[in-house]
Amino acid sequence: MNNLVITIDNSQKKQIKAQYSTYQLPSNNPYVEAFFRVDGVSITLYQSGKVMFQGENAQHHAQKWGYQAESLDAQQNLSQQVPIIGTDEVGNGSYFGGLAVVASFVTPNDHAFLKSLGVDDSKRLTDQKICQIAPLLKEKILHQALLLAPQKYNEVIKGGYNAVSVKVALHNQAIFLLLQKGVTPQQIIIDAFTSSKNYKRYLAREANHFPNPVTLEEKAEGKYLAVAVSSILARAMFLENLSQLSQEIGHPLPSGAGKQSDQVARDILVQYGITGLEKTAKLHFANTQKAQALLSQRK
Repeated sequence: MNNLVITIDNSQKKQIKAQYSTYQLPSNNPYVEAFFRVDGVSITLYQSGKVMFQGENAQHHAQKWGYQAESLDAQQNLSQQVPIIGTDEVGNGSYFGGLAVVASFVTPNDHAFLKSLGVDDSKRLTDQKICQIAPLLKEKILHQALLLAPQKYNEVIKGGYNAVSVKVALHNQAIFLLLQKGVTPQQIIIDAFTSSKNYKRYLAREANHFPNPVTLEEKAEGKYLAVAVSSILARAMFLENLSQLSQEIGHPLPSGAGKQSDQVARDILVQYGITGLEKTAKLHFANTQKAQALLSQRK
C-alpha cells in the first residue's frame, strides 16, 4: 500500500521531527506542521496529529511509528477522513468523442451527501443515473473539469504528445486550476493510468506545477469518494460531448473502440472524408486504418 495514515501523540511527533529533520521541506498547506521526503517517501505531519506516508516504501517508514497493517476497508476509511482532491478521466478508450478529465475537492463533510447519491458505488451506476446525479455534484462539489475535444486532441498528438502524456498534462492542469481556487487538500489522488516514474517524466515538460505531493493509485475510484465524483462528472461530460458530436456529424457515434466504431467511421469517411473523423475521433487509434480498409473494400 502506498498511502498510509496513522495518528500519533505529541511525544512521537517530536521524535519524527527529530529523526527526519535533515529531510524537511517547506509546505504551503496551513494544516501541515512539517513535511519530509526520504527514500522516495513523502511524510506529512498534520497539526491534527495525523501523519501520512506516501510512496513505494511508505509501509516501511510507517511501521517505525506504530503502523500495523489493517484491513483494506479500515485503512481506506481512515485515509478519507481528510480533505482530498481526486482525479479521473473518461474517453481515453473510446475512438469517438473527446477526453474528459475532472479534479474534485471532497471533505469529510461531503461524505453523507455523496453516499446518499450512490457515489460510493459509482462503478454500478448506469449512464442514465450518472447523467441524473452529475448536475447535483456540479452544484455541490468544488471541481475543475477539462475536455479535450477530438479536433484539439488530434492536434496535440501531432504536436508530440502521446496517449499517456496528454493525460498527464490534463490531470496536472485540472489539479493546478483547482488549487488556484483556494482549496487545501491533505491528499491528492489520481486514478493511476501509468507508473509514478512515467508520470513524473512527462510532467517535467508541463508549464504549471504545484508543491503538493500526488499519489497515483490503481482502482482509486472504488477507494476514494473524491475520485468517484471525478469519474462520474467526467463520464457525464464525455457523454454530453459524444451526443453533441453525433448531432453535428449526423451519425450516432458509439462509445468504445469496437467493430461498430469501424463501421461508423467508414460511413463518415464516405460522407465527409478524413476531415469528418478529425472532428469526431481520435485518429491515432487503429479504428482509423480499419475504417479506411473497409472503405477500400467497398470500392
